[in-house]
Amino acid sequence: GVFMVERHIRGKWACTRCATLTQAPVPAQVIDKGIATAGLLAQVLVAKYADHLPLYRQSQIFARAGMALPDSTLAEWVGVCGVRLQPLVEALRAALLERPVLHADETPVAMLKPGKGRTHRAYLWSWCSTAFDALKAVVYDFAESRSGGHARTFLGDWAGQLVCDDYSGYKALFTDGRITEIGCMAHARRKFHELWANHSSQIAGEALELYGQLYGVERDIAELNADERRQIRQARAAPIAQTLHRWLDLHRQKVPDGSATARAIDYSLKRWTALTRYLDDGTLPIDNNWVENRIRPVAIGRSNWLFAGSLRAGQRAAVVMSLIQSARLNDIDPYAYLRDVLERLPTHPASRIEELLPHRWTPGAIG
Repeated sequence: GVFMVERHIRGKWACTRCATLTQAPVPAQVIDKGIATAGLLAQVLVAKYADHLPLYRQSQIFARAGMALPDSTLAEWVGVCGVRLQPLVEALRAALLERPVLHADETPVAMLKPGKGRTHRAYLWSWCSTAFDALKAVVYDFAESRSGGHARTFLGDWAGQLVCDDYSGYKALFTDGRITEIGCMAHARRKFHELWANHSSQIAGEALELYGQLYGVERDIAELNADERRQIRQARAAPIAQTLHRWLDLHRQKVPDGSATARAIDYSLKRWTALTRYLDDGTLPIDNNWVENRIRPVAIGRSNWLFAGSLRAGQRAAVVMSLIQSARLNDIDPYAYLRDVLERLPTHPASRIEELLPHRWTPGAIG
């Protein structure tokens, strides 16, 4: 990389009659009176949250290029950008909550406890539209705990179908009938895969064969529309699911309570209604893997940046990651997107903030 210095020459004029002094205005910047251009800010954000480069490493890289930028300065820039970009993520969340089907998942992130010199476990919640949805978006929500109250706060009055794992924090969402639980077939299958991989269980192998047939149907219909998916699922997948359910019932009677095999079978049987709702609705996915893939970059990144410095820092990081990952979902280069947005944001009307969202963004458009 090469650093370049931009020099802004602002003309100054004086009226000979009234002695009034007039000068060209300072170009609007995301960081008022800051030295960083939108391009440099976008580079720092993408390097940290997409390429998983901690700020101290970026500082070392910049120093080799001849520009000494302390990591404390970079951290300040990241924080300010997180604040400035917050309205975009609020608009993205509003767009997401208009969708009838959502994915949800959460992953632990260490957060520094102020004044105590140690970390505790916070969580990054991930909410996104499905792979079948025209809207491609993901919103991260950083919270101090895994309490189900965070899910209720994020969703607000939303009503629809929520694809999630069996974590108890989601269960309270389904009590009033406003939100319907959609189970994750991948989690059910995973219980048997662990038995097969660790113990070469013959029973687990038989179960995996049946689960594999269900996924085979999904591979064949991935590119079809919702009605076509529903019809083929009813014709091909529903009989397989019935066979799987009978198989689970039969083998549950043969294995002792408390065994690993019994626990794997019980996981599917107890959640069977939620696991098979997708068969009757072509807009529903078979599992929660789509959102788990949105969590994976966070799992990679946290091994490098280790922890969030505070709740506020975690929330600002969630803002930037939401925009970067949503840009990727829309096949947009995150750097090009953030650079353009950071250039336009200072003068862009707040009433038209939706124009800057990844799924509506037009490169080089005039705000």
